[in-house]
Amino acid sequence: MKLTISAYIGLTVFVMLLAVAVLAPWIAPYDPSAINLPNRLAPISIDHWLGTDHLGRDVFSRLVMASTISLGAAFVTLVLMLVIGVGLGGLAGYAGGRTEQVIMRTCDVFMTFPTVVLALFMVAILGTGLTNVIIAIAITHWAWYARITRSLVLSIRHSDYLKAAKLSGVPAWIRFRRHILPSVLVQLLVLASLDIGHVMLHVSGLSFLGLGVQSPTPEWGVMINDARQFIWSSPLLIIWPGLAILLSVLSFNLMGDALRDKLDPNLEHEG
Repeated sequence: MKLTISAYIGLTVFVMLLAVAVLAPWIAPYDPSAINLPNRLAPISIDHWLGTDHLGRDVFSRLVMASTISLGAAFVTLVLMLVIGVGLGGLAGYAGGRTEQVIMRTCDVFMTFPTVVLALFMVAILGTGLTNVIIAIAITHWAWYARITRSLVLSIRHSDYLKAAKLSGVPAWIRFRRHILPSVLVQLLVLASLDIGHVMLHVSGLSFLGLGVQSPTPEWGVMINDARQFIWSSPLLIIWPGLAILLSVLSFNLMGDALRDKLDPNLEHEG
């Protein structure tokens, strides 16, 4: 598959971010939570490559360690969205009848509300914390994947090879797993690659509001929240995590666009 320049850029940045996230404990030169008040708000130096924050913590170490949480939370959320969406959407499209009606009307309810507002509502019910934020975002986004999955299943449910498999006595769940699920997943992976940046913004945004990861745990949204009171005196404190989020979202979007163009140029993603 021939990749465009933008796809190469996105893939390169993604591989670098993934490597940093995996190797973070060995890359970070300091304990990201170690407080050193006499060295607070120190400028960039040989000892502290990106300076220190208002508590004297090494910014580079926090930025590196935060990549594990920020990227990991986004990926876990996306997997959970796919599991729920594919499971319910596949059931609706394959079973049909009253089951389909109930699932689709439930999707309509979830798709009525803005995802950010619904996520805030879910966090208010579940409580704060990274786990609850992941669950809340997955619950507020699954409906899009369920509706698309149902449409894809309906488009191939009556195909000749499925009829042949049914006449051969192959159980329904095996027919779905062997003949329907692979085709559906190819389409949904394109959407997922475009959505992961969106999901990351949700995770960081809720952490910025104090609803997700809690300080002193390093996370990009938390770092921006901690730095906002120093935006004029030490603007770099807010620029570094903001730049990390920007590069991550940009790399995912570039890869997603390239994957969409190669696998399904006519695919349009709602929401």
